[in-house]
Amino acid sequence: MKKILLLTLAALVLLPAFAGSHEQGQEKRYALYGVAFYNLENLFDTIHTVGRNDWEYLPEGQNKWGTMKYTNKLRNMAKVLAELCTDKLPHGAAIIGVSEVETAGALADLVAQPALAKRGYQFIHVDGPDRRGVDCGLLYNPRFFQVTDHMLVPYYYKDDAQPDVDLGFHVEGTKVVPEPYERGQLRGDTTHITRGFLVVSGLLAGEKVHVIVNHWPSRAAGSEARERAGYQVYHLKEALLRQDPGSKVIIMGDMNDDPNNKSMTEGLQCKHKLKDVRSEHDLYNPWWDTLYKVGQGSLLYDGKWNLFDQIVLSGNLISQDRSSLAYYRHEVFVRDYLFQQEGKYRGNPKRTHAGGVWLNGYSDHLPTIVYLVKE
Repeated sequence: MKKILLLTLAALVLLPAFAGSHEQGQEKRYALYGVAFYNLENLFDTIHTVGRNDWEYLPEGQNKWGTMKYTNKLRNMAKVLAELCTDKLPHGAAIIGVSEVETAGALADLVAQPALAKRGYQFIHVDGPDRRGVDCGLLYNPRFFQVTDHMLVPYYYKDDAQPDVDLGFHVEGTKVVPEPYERGQLRGDTTHITRGFLVVSGLLAGEKVHVIVNHWPSRAAGSEARERAGYQVYHLKEALLRQDPGSKVIIMGDMNDDPNNKSMTEGLQCKHKLKDVRSEHDLYNPWWDTLYKVGQGSLLYDGKWNLFDQIVLSGNLISQDRSSLAYYRHEVFVRDYLFQQEGKYRGNPKRTHAGGVWLNGYSDHLPTIVYLVKE
């Protein structure tokens, strides 16, 4: 007989993948949680932020970014975010990491959209050093994920004078403390200044979980810059596990690299086969087969799919023992409306702008989702 999945504060759903015998005459019940990531592609407000190069996203700027366009962008983003995970969970995702958000005000406007407001989403945002002003953020449903702490750990730039001094954080007692600056300045070569790593800690299904939201350096910065990001996030993960033994870590974001690139395989040290995950310190990347066997990605460039938008899990989320929170499955979120339906770029994700033309679209990236389950 099929076991029944009990969706916390939601509805009963059958999971055919879970089949087995009764225990003491009763079927086991499972709670399912959706965790997602979405690059919102330039969610800028219409007001200039001092010190940020946001001129193209102002009413008088190159993109003529006025109230009408901004309002449409918010509505479009909210539509997608509200639909994430609803194939399996009527209340949607518990946690959604986002990137390319300009301000906390833009996120406040986003969660106030009717499609999201009725869910009660809250958000975490910390201003970062990116010159354009685009940051990472986290949306969460407090009914499912209770935030206890957050911080922005800086990306540390290569400094030939001090190549291995620091990774941008240290541990004091039981708390990871970021050290972004030296005499008020970011260390190292900041030619390609980039976002830091947003760490949000909390309780999911009653278990301590650390979520690290990323937007790694651009392709223009070169592979080494992203390899450095992977290396730093790996050691940040190690610090979090030392701080909270037994806690679980979810690393998500736009890595600007595919699952087989060095930043993921050597910097972050991801495993792409379940059998290779042997401890809580290992990291499992489920997206390898999605790109290289299924041929499905999250963005299209020159007719080729890439999968930059990845969600990676600490080894203690990989288990057949469902008595604690565990990985269940993953997917790229696909809807017809997210794609260009005609013209030269037919089949590409439908962007907000393309070739200087306002398309009233969504993003050049598709969202990605991981489902976690617990008995």
